[in-house]
Formats: sequence, structure tokens, C-alpha cells
Amino acid sequence: MTQPPPPPNQPPQQPGFGPPQEPSQPQQPAPSAPATPPTPPAQQPPAGPDLSKTPQPGYGYPQAPGTPPPAAPPTPPQGPGYGYPQQPPAGYGYPQQPPAGYGYPAQQPGPYGQPGPYGQPQQPGPYGQQPPYGYAQPTVPMQAQAGQQGGGRKINAQVAIIVSAVAAIALIVGAGVWYSSSSGKDDDKQTTAEGGDTKGGKGDGKEGGGSGDGGATTGEAKEKAPAATGSKVLFQVPSPKVPKGTTSIPISGSWLTDSVYAKSGLSEITGYDRGTGTKKWTLDLPGPVCTATPHLTEDNKTAIVHKPAMPTAQDPKSCTEVAVIDLEAGTKVWSKTAKSGTMPISFNNVTLSGGTVAAGSTSGGAAWDVATGDERWAPKTSDSCYDAGYGGGPKLVAVRKCGSYDQRQLHIQTVDPTSGDVLAEYKMDEGIEYAAVVSTDPLVVAADVGDSAGDGSGISDFFSIDSKTGKLRARLSAPGDEFAARCDGIYKVENCSGVTVGNDRLYIATEEHDSGGESYSQTNEVVAFDLATGKQTGQRADAGENYEIYPLRMDGPNVIAYKRPPYDKGGQIVSIDGESFKETLLMENPSTEAVRDVESRMSPEYSEIQYGQGGLYMSSVYASDFTTREKEYSVIAFGTE
Repeated sequence: MTQPPPPPNQPPQQPGFGPPQEPSQPQQPAPSAPATPPTPPAQQPPAGPDLSKTPQPGYGYPQAPGTPPPAAPPTPPQGPGYGYPQQPPAGYGYPQQPPAGYGYPAQQPGPYGQPGPYGQPQQPGPYGQQPPYGYAQPTVPMQAQAGQQGGGRKINAQVAIIVSAVAAIALIVGAGVWYSSSSGKDDDKQTTAEGGDTKGGKGDGKEGGGSGDGGATTGEAKEKAPAATGSKVLFQVPSPKVPKGTTSIPISGSWLTDSVYAKSGLSEITGYDRGTGTKKWTLDLPGPVCTATPHLTEDNKTAIVHKPAMPTAQDPKSCTEVAVIDLEAGTKVWSKTAKSGTMPISFNNVTLSGGTVAAGSTSGGAAWDVATGDERWAPKTSDSCYDAGYGGGPKLVAVRKCGSYDQRQLHIQTVDPTSGDVLAEYKMDEGIEYAAVVSTDPLVVAADVGDSAGDGSGISDFFSIDSKTGKLRARLSAPGDEFAARCDGIYKVENCSGVTVGNDRLYIATEEHDSGGESYSQTNEVVAFDLATGKQTGQRADAGENYEIYPLRMDGPNVIAYKRPPYDKGGQIVSIDGESFKETLLMENPSTEAVRDVESRMSPEYSEIQYGQGGLYMSSVYASDFTTREKEYSVIAFGTE
């Protein structure tokens, strides 16, 4: 079994396991815990990113009219980039590339190792990366000429004229962090907060929080700080036992409604009473959930992609089934598939927007009516481009790829969710292979331009785009060595952590650094960028000594953030005022060793975290047989009185 992650400022335990390593690159050594820093000089000011820095144009930055694009293409990346559901580096207790076993062949073919649709020849895989742990191998898209407009969805001619002069961007929808799994009434007292320290600080009554689709970015804050902010453990869910011979199975997907906390298991979704953890319903599925959207409809329906059966070593199965789930009733509303030519599509991502479910892949995108399951569009054999992924929520945004592998161009398109018509489009410079949607309204995408991030985060720059005209508003420079946000532009283009958008600003976590003074402590901050100018506003919310702060989502004008604690304290949820940046404590978790041991395994970068209505739900995204502990938990839930 996996050793628990070492608490902050403590020596690392024996090496854990990490994400699958890129087959074409030598194995990278597992990162170790930071060495004890030398004693800094007295009264040293806190370190951190330069708030006055103005982004410098670089590769992928929009060129002035008439200026030719850069002559040299970007250097190929040295790794697949951060991509959910990748696992954390060694030390966090997650599996490395699993050995051959049930449903996970020892030698997986690369993403482009299968025949392409329409009988097209194979193309080299993007930098040789592999899909994570038994995910279906995507098929190669049909080759296309760069800049050609693909079929299947129409673009308004007038809009095309308006936006044709603009170039350069990448996309990713972020929302914060998500998800959790099943209930455990038989939890022993040593792994709960019973009899432990449940005291925390007191809030000042400032509102914060929300639930459902991740909280509104406009309107009033919905969460109020309780009179006593100390939390207790509401329930824990034991990790599911994987089938014999299986190394790891994804269990990503969790949702929070007013009454239910729902979490994916090995081949089911379970709904729990959000206050007690009592099982309200269990929805059996024929195979594992491959991917899910965090968005909910007003009547608490959501969308998932799952396999049609449990994988085996001989037949790992593809992620072909798109389904809508009713989270209140615990039922499947409908399940659909789509084809590219005659081949079933294996989908990489799914989202919801405007009564439409949209799913993307390397074979193109398809969409259905949420209520009826009626198809709204699907790939056509005449398409010369394909929808790799979609961002949902207030608007529907497509990340559309055109051109051959070495001449790729990304089109960021705001799409009518009913007709599929393109309402506005922004074309990125050639050479930017992947983009993720951080927000659809306002429209913000992220990309690793020129593979310059250097930290596997998938982000070197954010792009603020006018979703009505397709024009670039601003480019926000966010070097990987300064900022801690991560996005997956390769598979799940709507998945980001450590960043959120609201108030026409982007709120992002900085990398951890020395806190200054004579102590050996580390800390970080949340800072803000203006989406109109691309510059930092100078606002800063400090994590505090030996805490790490991560923005989760917006709650009206406020930012809801999680503070990962030092080794001897419990985590915190705070609300950051969007204007003054004043922090209000909403929750502080127990500091007992048994509770800290479970919470510390739920790293904000690699776990799913939901907070709403005074409840915090943290969960893992994989179940595995790598364990040395008597009990492992896939979910831990906290609540205040």
C-alpha cells in the first residue's frame, strides 16, 4: 500500500508512486521533499512573484497586423504536460505506471497507435504520451489543412470576417478542484475526529461558499461563516477494492447538491446524505466512469462518460458511453454513443451548457439534448477539423483543432449550444498544441506556449478573449516557476486547479516559497490578474506560515480557497473578498493525528475538493492495490455545527 504523503516540513516517507511516465523519455526520478532551507537573513521580506511585472511577448503572442509569425516552431515538450487524471509525484502515495494486470496491458500503444477514422494513416502521437491507466486510446483525426474550417458546425460569415485578423490562444476550463466516494459507517474511532480536537478559529460572519456547478461568479455570496468554525468529521468512505490482478482504476467524479453528495466508484455512482453519509442510492454502471463534468442543471442532473463494460487485459474497453445522471433520484436519464464514420468514438471529456451535453475527442465532438438525449451534432466525414474538447457552464466553448500534426492550429470557438453554430472564434498561432478552458464567461483559456512552463503544469500563459467578437483582450504571463495552477489541455480541457475566474479577474495560487524572517517556514499566496489589461492588480491573500492556499471557485464576488495545513494542524476553508482581499475563516478541521493522516492524502492538486453550505468533501480520483495500511479512504467529509 502507499505510504501517506509526508506532512509539510517533515522528512519524506518511503517513495510513493506517481503518474505514468512518458515512454519516449527516460524515467524521471521521483521528486523528494524540499531540503531544509538555510537560515535566511533576519527580517528578510517575503518572497513571491513580482506583482509589478508586465508580461513579455513570446512565442504564441498575437502579432501586430502585418507582422509575420515566428519563423521557428516551438521545441517539442519534454513530457506530456500536466493532465488530469495524472497522479501526483512520488511521495503523495499514488501509483506509478501500473504493471500489467486486469484491464491494463503492460505495453499500451500510444494515443496514435490505432487506425485513424475514415481509413486515414496513422500519425505520430503527441510527444509520445500515453493515456492514463487503461483509458481508451483515442483515434487519430483526419488530416486537415491548417486554417481550414471544418464541417459539422457552421460559422457566421460576418463573425468570421470580424475575427479573422486575430491569432494565438489556448484553452482550458477550469473550475477549481473536485470530487469524492462511498460511505463508511463502520469507521473505527482512530480514523475519525471523535474525541479529538474539533476547535477552530471564529469567523467574522463574512459570507462565502456555494455548491452545485461550482458557485456563481456574479451576485451575492451564499456561504456565511458559522458562529464556531471548528469542524468535525461527518463521514468517511473506504476506498473500493479493485479486482484481483488490477493495479488502478479511475474513480473520478463527484457532485454536491443541497441534499446529496455523489461520488463515483469502480463501476457505480453512490449518493450520500451530505450531512450523515448515509447511502441514499446507488446507480450501477456496466463499466468505470472515464470522465465527468462538475456542472449541474438547475434540477441537479449531470453528465458522465463511462466504459460499456469492465476492462480486461485482453479488452481494456473504450470510453464510448455518454450518459446523463439524475443526482436526486439516483437514476440514469439516458445513455448515448456517437460514431466517426463507422467507428464508435472514445470520448476524452464531457460538459454541460444551455441544455446541451457536449463531448469531445481526437475523433471529433458530439452533442445531445440534456432532457431527451436527441443528437444535436456529430462529426462528419467531410470535417477537416475536429472538436477536441468543450468548456461549459454559462456558455459553450469548443477547442477545435485544425491542420496536420506539425502544423496544428487551435480555434477557440464560442458555440450556440442548440444549433452548434459558431458565434465567435479566436485562432491561436500554429505550434500551440493544447489549450484548456478556465472559464467560458468571461472567456479565459490557458496554454503552455512554446513548452516554456517547464514544470508539467500545462500553463505558461492565460488568454483573455472577448466571447462576442473573438478578439484577444489580454495575455497574462504566468511562468511555471512562479505560479502553482495546473490544467489539462490534452484530454480533459475543462479541468484546472489552483485558479478561478470572477469579477473580470483571474485569481491564481503562487508557488510555495520561503516566508521570510528567521524561520524555516514556507508559504504562498493567491494573487489577481486584471482580464482587461493582463496585469497583476497588486492584491494578495497570504496563506500564512506553513500553509499553502489554493483557490477552489467563486462564490459571487468572493473566492473560496482551501488552505493545506502544516503537519500539526487541520486544513482551513476561507472566503477571500474579491475587492479588499480580506480573508474570512469559514472552517478549520480537527488537528488530531488520525484525521490529519486522511486529510493530508487529499492533495489539492491531485484530488477532488468540494465546499458548500458549511460542508467540505475531499476525495481521491483513483482506487488502487498499492496500499500498506489497514484502511484507506477515498472520501472524507467535514462539517461545522
